Amino acid sequence: MIERYSRKELKAIWEDYNKYSIWLEIELAAAESMEKLKIIPKGVVKKVKSRAKINVKRILDIENKVKHDVIAFLTSITEKVGKEGRYLHKGMTSSDVLDTCFNLQLKQSGEILLKDIDELLRSIKQQAIKHKFTLCIGRSHGIHAEPITFGLKMLTFYQEFLRNKRRLENAIKEISTCAISGAVGTFANIDPRIEIYVARKLKLSVEPISTQIIPRDRHAQFFSTLGVIASSIERFAVEIRHLQRTEVLEVEEFFGKKQKGSSAMPHKKNPILSENLTGLARLIRSTVMPALENVALWHERDISHSAVERNIGPDSTIALDFALCRLTNLVKNLNIFPKNMIKNLNITKGIFFSQRILLELTNVGFSREDAYKIVQRNAMKTWNNNSLFYENITNDKKITNKIPVNKLKKLFNFSYHTKKINIIFKRSLKKN
Repeated sequence: MIERYSRKELKAIWEDYNKYSIWLEIELAAAESMEKLKIIPKGVVKKVKSRAKINVKRILDIENKVKHDVIAFLTSITEKVGKEGRYLHKGMTSSDVLDTCFNLQLKQSGEILLKDIDELLRSIKQQAIKHKFTLCIGRSHGIHAEPITFGLKMLTFYQEFLRNKRRLENAIKEISTCAISGAVGTFANIDPRIEIYVARKLKLSVEPISTQIIPRDRHAQFFSTLGVIASSIERFAVEIRHLQRTEVLEVEEFFGKKQKGSSAMPHKKNPILSENLTGLARLIRSTVMPALENVALWHERDISHSAVERNIGPDSTIALDFALCRLTNLVKNLNIFPKNMIKNLNITKGIFFSQRILLELTNVGFSREDAYKIVQRNAMKTWNNNSLFYENITNDKKITNKIPVNKLKKLFNFSYHTKKINIIFKRSLKKN
């Protein structure tokens, strides 16, 4: 991922130095177990630890010649530690190191992403509570439907990201496995107890059966989860983009005093953060299909997945980390315009009370079909003539013959649409 969309903490997980450090940690843990099992001489690990140095440039130089990254790594370490280096990687295969490391990197990345989601949840919750009863129009198909509150709108995102947090927790658990089983996963040249020891050392679970690789359905779940989270980010971003349109302007991204919106038009204040999040969501989702296609490898192992994962591992996690943090800052600093929300509520002259009238007509004896026709006729009159819906309803004798005008007036009440808000908030914010 390019620097523009990278944050230091998560990016560091995928840097070569960290990767090779994990490889060394895996090799040392395996050797430590072998010492305990008296497979290799005692004291090997102590000597290797004291002498081993990660030299990224040297490893890459060797790899350029031997065309094998794990061999290049082991050769580089052996150059530093001397004859004890021959005890490293004993009975192991490259995938033992690569897959265990990759899973650990995904776990480390996932734990940072969980922190990001927690911070986002706090920001959304704050806005939801603050605007719990801030009236705005709800829209279906982009058309005014019935009143809701802006807090309720925020609460839908809060719940969605709570679900995303649970999904990610499950995906991290699924991916947090270790395989030290040797060629084709039979343990022919390595004791299974070594795998158990390494897994505990790295705080991973033992992969029950690993062929020569850790099964890629685990990774498919992990990357699919990132794709779902990205889609939730986009849903939020698209909502803000729509609400910031000039003719709507119910919310607006924070715009700094020295910020510029357009190179040509000085008046512009564009929703660039939300648009950027939409683009990043597309990028993150694009990693899901390759991850799914990686599941079907040949027999016990091939490396068709390798180049894919070397790209999508860093790119998807770094991009999602950046996107979650950007969304959090956007939500924290969002400009919200309740007056414009009321203004937009009134654009359709009270037409959104149509269902209330429909239901009341059925209560006083009209069939639903007849009641619908009567209300729709008056609603269309409001649409076409830009007249008040209340006046059209109270001038309709079919309605006033059944419902007194003073009772009809009481039906045009915003509190009718907010009376259950407390219930929704209570059940949505209860501790899970």
